[in-house]
Amino acid sequence: MSEGIIFTGVPSKEELKKAPGIPSKERMMKGPVAVIECIQEIPCNPCEAACPFEAIKITSPHVPYLDEEKCVGCGSCIPACPGLAIFVVNMAYSDSKALVSFPYEFLPLPEVGSEVEAVDREGKVVANGKVVSVKSSEKYNKTVVVTISVPKEFAEEVRGISLGRSKT
Repeated sequence: MSEGIIFTGVPSKEELKKAPGIPSKERMMKGPVAVIECIQEIPCNPCEAACPFEAIKITSPHVPYLDEEKCVGCGSCIPACPGLAIFVVNMAYSDSKALVSFPYEFLPLPEVGSEVEAVDREGKVVANGKVVSVKSSEKYNKTVVVTISVPKEFAEEVRGISLGRSKT
């Protein structure tokens, strides 16, 4: 079976390892940082324009490069990405938990404090999480940014949530 974004719509581990938008493990442990999983050469630059710290640059080939030392993990890039390919991971949140922030474009919105199923890139449940914040703004163009806490060992896998499966 073929793997990778062009075959499945989900980037493979090999593709992600080569992505210039993925910060190092050392940087992830220092605090919040953007994780840019945009691996296709798409001619756009909203993430670059949204970054107030100039931590994102579009390189050649046309993919975003993250300067992990400039990135403070503010999350301005998350709702700017039309491909929903940017997340913020904070591995320094606590001894056992990490925070993962991601774009969310579904209704109903999760409630702060609620328990949720944390899902991976393919939508498979990998852990339980707790909603820490739900941010929306006019400048976010209807994309809400949700932040959840998850066990630290799942922070690099979690990319969204499920509010529960329908029993029908």
